[in-house]
Amino acid sequence: MSDSVLETLTKLSISPKVVSHAPVSDAKSWAEALKTEDASSFELTKTLILKPKTAKTAPVTPIVVIALESSETNATAIGKKLSLKDCRFANEDLLTGTFKTTKENVSPFSLSNVEDLSLVHLVLDAALPETTLLAFHPNDAAKTVFITVAQLKSYLESIKKEFVELDFKALAAAKPTGEKPAAKAPKAKKEVTAASTEDTNQMGLGCKKEEDFPKWYQQVLTKSEMLEYYDVSGCYILRPLAYNVWKEITNFFDGAITEMGVEDTYFPMFVSNRVLQREKDHIEGFAPEVAWVTKAGNSDLEEPIAIRPTSETVMYPYFSKWIRSHRDLPFRINQWCSVVRWEFKNPQPFLRTREFLWQEGHTAHMTLDNAVVEVKEILDLYEQVYNDLLALPVVKGVKSEKERFAGGYLTTTVEGFIPTTGRAIQGGTSHCLGQNFSKMFNITVEDPNAPANATEEAKKLHVWQNSWGISTRTIGVMVMTHGDDKGLVMPPRVALIQTVIVPCGLTVKTTKEQSDKIFDACKEVAARLKKSGLKSKADLRENYTPGFKFNHWEIRGVPLRLELGPKDLEKNQVTCVRRDTGARFTCSLDNLEAEVKQALDTIQNDMYKKASKKMEESIVRVSKWEDFVPTLNQKKLLLVPWCDRTECEDDIKERSARSSNDGEEEDEKAPSMGAKSLCNPFKQPTEDPIVPGVTKCVACEHDAKHFMLFGRSY
Repeated sequence: MSDSVLETLTKLSISPKVVSHAPVSDAKSWAEALKTEDASSFELTKTLILKPKTAKTAPVTPIVVIALESSETNATAIGKKLSLKDCRFANEDLLTGTFKTTKENVSPFSLSNVEDLSLVHLVLDAALPETTLLAFHPNDAAKTVFITVAQLKSYLESIKKEFVELDFKALAAAKPTGEKPAAKAPKAKKEVTAASTEDTNQMGLGCKKEEDFPKWYQQVLTKSEMLEYYDVSGCYILRPLAYNVWKEITNFFDGAITEMGVEDTYFPMFVSNRVLQREKDHIEGFAPEVAWVTKAGNSDLEEPIAIRPTSETVMYPYFSKWIRSHRDLPFRINQWCSVVRWEFKNPQPFLRTREFLWQEGHTAHMTLDNAVVEVKEILDLYEQVYNDLLALPVVKGVKSEKERFAGGYLTTTVEGFIPTTGRAIQGGTSHCLGQNFSKMFNITVEDPNAPANATEEAKKLHVWQNSWGISTRTIGVMVMTHGDDKGLVMPPRVALIQTVIVPCGLTVKTTKEQSDKIFDACKEVAARLKKSGLKSKADLRENYTPGFKFNHWEIRGVPLRLELGPKDLEKNQVTCVRRDTGARFTCSLDNLEAEVKQALDTIQNDMYKKASKKMEESIVRVSKWEDFVPTLNQKKLLLVPWCDRTECEDDIKERSARSSNDGEEEDEKAPSMGAKSLCNPFKQPTEDPIVPGVTKCVACEHDAKHFMLFGRSY
């Protein structure tokens, strides 16, 4: 990155002094890194990126502030000067997505990475000196470049970016109109409290789940080493801790569908435009999200090629080639792959990503009944993934006509729930596609029951098709539901490490012989547990204290910690600590394997019970519209009598969105503030059921046909 900055400056006939040093993350370490330079010859600077509040449909218009490190920069005051509201420091997604940089590397030169500079507000500190050199990072925290303010302005002119100058000293001195000095005291006290809370949590997370959920989610993923941000916005690196969850899901589900007779295959990721356009309704549903390859090297492709958003139109031309007879049915294939869906503004790890891993099954059947049986069998397997592996409850049901898969006949779903935000999330879908695609791609067999004198055309029978898929979104639901202020809480069945053994009770007085004995015992315990089929690790790092190790493994969510010290050996036991509850208990070394396995099973079951209880408490029956939005605003899902009309569904979403923001801060990272239909649950209430012709829809005067689950959704 620094080379491109220096190349840019060279083109402007600017040959700045460049100093290399250790990477720095704050002003103090930066000043220390430059202590060999003449401090009177330069001024440290800071480049801040702020994000003002904008309408959900409007593009983000970030503010870039270039100021002296010593200048007091108040985000609220800057926003008021620019007539922008609720300015906050930019999150990692905005930095990496728009500016192609990180918090440590950000500098004025990051503006060169922005695709549309017209959306950026640029502010310069009026106090930037004309004669003294200014120190900036050339988009690299391990280097410093020294330029004058005139050279800085020359660079800004070269990228055709206008700026405004603000006197931050005057802004800081000005008192807001009508503000009483006495009113500031409680606020200051609150800020001190918040700061001290964060300081006490620096070994783990820098915020609490209930106080700043988006920041908590971002930190718990990165600090646990589950995920790493990538330099393409909306794409993420799945580290072993996360990928192991997907591997466990893969092992379970692939084994189950293999038993059903499904075979694995793999199709190319590229789709020609001609094939993609074959099914109009289908592609219209994905059109805004399709990514296109338009160049090969320096040459334009004759025809753009799409990267698969899903594979119906990729596979089905070959179904018509491979399915020749009714004896070929049922035809069942599945592929494990990644897909790309590009259209959105606020990517969120696991939940809304531009590339994600999934499985997609595609099958063909002789009859609708056979197809529907399979749809429900697959949905049951998805429920098992959530219940049995991830310790998460879901609601099974059928999607509304509006939410049905584009081009499909019937869509069933498992819906999850995130209690902290009160939002539902689609956890996996199993679709019956009907005969729409088989008619489009001419997938036919000869009807074995057709009369002998029937015409060739009359003997043709279009097959009934299904498609079904579940993705790495599952991991995000698990993290959001089970995680706490200490970090991840992993269900034992998907944990990369199920038990960690930590040697304890060693002091400066402990002899090497005693220490070796404890370490050997830890190794033996880990070996025994591994041999019994458990994923175990002994943390024998000598340069870290037990307390540090406890925090290290807590943030990574290891379900069970085993502590082993001299007193434990004397008593022939290990001390166990549960990650989910913090409860401590002992296990006999004589019966170690059985007792640890039992403890892990208990943790798995308790985690499911806790999440299930929370979900049950959060689904509320509502029969009157006046109760709809107030209940929704309490972070609840609503089970309501509904008429099953698309017009009513649109009306509910619009009316609930219009009144939902009263006293509630909008979370831009969790879209759809209005309530949307989630599913028609298979399990309908038996108490006070729908009375045909009597029970009315919750939102209109039409007769209710069934109970529908509504809620805000990711």
